[in-house]
Amino acid sequence: MAQFDNQFRVAGSRADGAVDQGLRSYMLMVYNYMAGGIALTGIVAFAMMVMLTTNDPSLAAAKLRNGMMLTEMGQMVYGSPLRWVIMLAPLGFVFYLSMRVNQMSAASAQLAFWLFAAVMGASMSSIFLIYTGQSIVQVFFVTAAAFAGLSLYGYTTKKDLTGWGSFLIMGLIGIIIAAVVNIFLQSSALQFAISALGVLIFAGLTAYDTQKIKDGYYEVAGHAELAQKAAIMGALSLYLDFINMFQALLYLFGDRE
Repeated sequence: MAQFDNQFRVAGSRADGAVDQGLRSYMLMVYNYMAGGIALTGIVAFAMMVMLTTNDPSLAAAKLRNGMMLTEMGQMVYGSPLRWVIMLAPLGFVFYLSMRVNQMSAASAQLAFWLFAAVMGASMSSIFLIYTGQSIVQVFFVTAAAFAGLSLYGYTTKKDLTGWGSFLIMGLIGIIIAAVVNIFLQSSALQFAISALGVLIFAGLTAYDTQKIKDGYYEVAGHAELAQKAAIMGALSLYLDFINMFQALLYLFGDRE
């Protein structure tokens, strides 16, 4: 009997070890997708800024108040209705992925994620026209440090964060509505409040989403295709938390050109 108990415990510990190793591999895949998406967004944003601005007055089609000069293509992208298409395109990708991921192959979902990250980079390229490069870098690393701590908390805490979900989602809907209203009001006070609340909401969502992704692993464990698609959607959630927290912090603490 004692021998049977020992064998059972050894088998159980091996199973737990396999699950833990599988979970670690799964979370690493999520974070790799997320980090790759953020890197692609940054590269595209910077490349677009370089292509659409110039230091040569003879090539300038428009000059901004901070002294930066736009090429003809830059004027078309930033100074025409095309900018709304570029700004709203990432939202379209998010809806598309959310609604179609179950019908897509893992490879198609991955391609859609990379395209989304690239389009987001195009929509974010205007931050280089507004904020100094040094402050963008500083706020990025502050965001990265905060994100790492919050995600680690969500991964390791024994506390069930499910109850946070409804409050965070309601808060998110609230700031989205306020942001849409502020497009027409152009109120700096309202924008400050949106950014301050945004930092808190996306900080909470980072921990909440991390725990949700971790718990969701057990539903797809052993199914490679499903696990990869779930990892992509998890990476999308964390990517959005990071990007939105970065933008909110940049508004609050970034140095303007």
